[in-house]
Amino acid sequence: MANDIMEKRLRAQKRAEELKARIKDYLEAREKIHCGFKLAEHYEENKRRIKKVLGATEKDWSNWKWHVRNRFTRAEDLAKVINLTEKEIKEINEVGKTYRWAVSPYYASLMDPDDPNCPVRKQAIPSIYEITVPLGEPDPMAEEYTSPAPTITRRYPDRLIINVTNACAMYCRHCQRRRNIGEVDKAAPTEDILQALDYIRKNEEIRDVLLTGGDAFMLSNSKLDWILTELDKIDHVEIKRLGTRMLVTLPMRVNDELCEILDKHPRVYINTHFNHPKEVTKDSEKACDKLARLGIPLGNQTVLLKGINNDPHVMKKLCHELLKIKVRPYYIFQAKMVKGTGHFITKIEDGINIMEYLRGYTSGLAIPQYIINAPKGFGKTPMLPEYLVSMAPDAVYIRTWEGRMIKYPNISIDGESTEV
Repeated sequence: MANDIMEKRLRAQKRAEELKARIKDYLEAREKIHCGFKLAEHYEENKRRIKKVLGATEKDWSNWKWHVRNRFTRAEDLAKVINLTEKEIKEINEVGKTYRWAVSPYYASLMDPDDPNCPVRKQAIPSIYEITVPLGEPDPMAEEYTSPAPTITRRYPDRLIINVTNACAMYCRHCQRRRNIGEVDKAAPTEDILQALDYIRKNEEIRDVLLTGGDAFMLSNSKLDWILTELDKIDHVEIKRLGTRMLVTLPMRVNDELCEILDKHPRVYINTHFNHPKEVTKDSEKACDKLARLGIPLGNQTVLLKGINNDPHVMKKLCHELLKIKVRPYYIFQAKMVKGTGHFITKIEDGINIMEYLRGYTSGLAIPQYIINAPKGFGKTPMLPEYLVSMAPDAVYIRTWEGRMIKYPNISIDGESTEV
C-alpha cells in the first residue's frame, strides 16, 4: 500500500512539474507587463503634476464633474502634462478636424508622459492613421437599420439597447459609434426615451434592457434614476444592464450618491471596458468594490486592439487583474471595421491564439468569450479553437488544451429500457 501511494505521489509530482513548465513563458513575461497597481507611485506623481497644471485641489480631483469640465481637448493643453513632439501636436490637430477627442485628467494620469507607445495614450490620443488608413465604414453594424424606435438598437429576440447619451468621459480612438459623437455632449431627448420605453412595454418578449450610448454613467443621477424606475415598472423586463467605461476612465463617478440610486433598483448588472492591465488601478478597484458591495455583478468587455492587447500574456494578465477588483472577464470583442479605427484591427488568428493560451492555462473565471460581431447587425458570434476533432455514433475525438487527442464515449443509456 505504501509503495502504491508513493508511486502515485511521484507521478503527481512529475505532472505538476509538467504543468508548471507550461506557463513558464507567462511567468517570465508578466514581470515586464505594466500594471496599474505596480505603477501606483508613478500615477500619483502624474496626478500631482496635472493638478498643478490645472490649478486643482484634491477635492476637485475627487469630483467627477470637475474632470468632465476640465477634459483635455486641445493638443497644446495636453502637451503641458505629457511630452508631445511638434509633429504629434500637428497630427492631433489635423485628426481633430474630422474626429472629436477628449481625455479626462484622471485618464491622462495613467499615461506614460514619455512613451508614445503607451497603451493608455494610444487609446486616447488621436493618431494620424485615423485619417490615412482607408479601412472601414461609419456604421458597419447597420445600427440605423436595427432601430425600430428612437434610441433603440435591437439585434436579438429578447433584449435591446437604449442609447441614452452620446457623451463619454473620454472618447476612445477605437469607438464603434464615433459617428454619433458630436461637438456637444447631449443626453437623448426625454421624448425619445419615452418612445423607447413605450416600445418596450408593447413588446413583452423584451426581458433584458441595456442602457448605453455613449456612456450610461454620463447621465445625471436624476435622469438615470428615472429611466431605471420606469423600467422597474415593466413586469416583463427582468434585468437592466448599464454599459460604462467610467470605471476605467473616470472611476470618481462611482460616488455615494450614485450608489444610493443604483441600490434602489433590483437586478442591475454593469458591464465595463478595461483593455489593458495599466487601467486597473487603486481608484478603479475602489469604484468596483463600491458597486460589488451593492450586490451588482460586474462584467468586462475588452476590445482586441493591435499594439495594445493582442498578446496572450497581456490579455491573461488583464483577466487576472480584473478578477482582483471583482470584475468578471466576459467578452473579448474583435474590433469592428469602423472607419477611422483600421490601425487597431487585428487578424482573427490573434484572438484564437489568445484563447488557446487561456483555456486550461488559467482558471475558468479568467476566460472570456472571443466574439466577432457579425456585420450589418446580425449579432455576436463566438470564435473558438477547435476542440472537437471528429464525431461518430459511439465516440468523439477531442483535443485537450494541451493538444492531446483523446477518444471519449458518445453514449446515452435509457435507464427504463436497459436490461440488467
